[in-house]
Amino acid sequence: MSAQLNHTIVYSQDKGVAASFLAEILGTPEPTPTPPFLAVALDNGVTLDFADGRTPITTQHYAFLVDDPTFDAAFGRIVGKKLEYWADPFLGHPGEINHRSGGRGVYFKDPSGHLLELLTRVHAA
Repeated sequence: MSAQLNHTIVYSQDKGVAASFLAEILGTPEPTPTPPFLAVALDNGVTLDFADGRTPITTQHYAFLVDDPTFDAAFGRIVGKKLEYWADPFLGHPGEINHRSGGRGVYFKDPSGHLLELLTRVHAA
């Protein structure tokens, strides 16, 4: 068997808030309790297992490859929640999305400060 990512732990200030936030933005099913975690399942079988962490939380970057309809719906939720968003990971282009590699991408923060990215095309090298 080849190596595949199965899950990763996402430390959060409040695992319930953070897991529900991500599930809502992505339009996935509600998080599943897998004590002591709350798991958000992605379509490729990977789960993000949310855990309550000690503060301060060390922020991480999580990127999600999505199709165009999912991007449209998720971006609509971002705008609807009046969340700040950026076209770049350095937060230098607020209120914009990018069009790298012929797709679309956007960066935004979750309630614990993790930088989340939605992209519709894998960035060309």
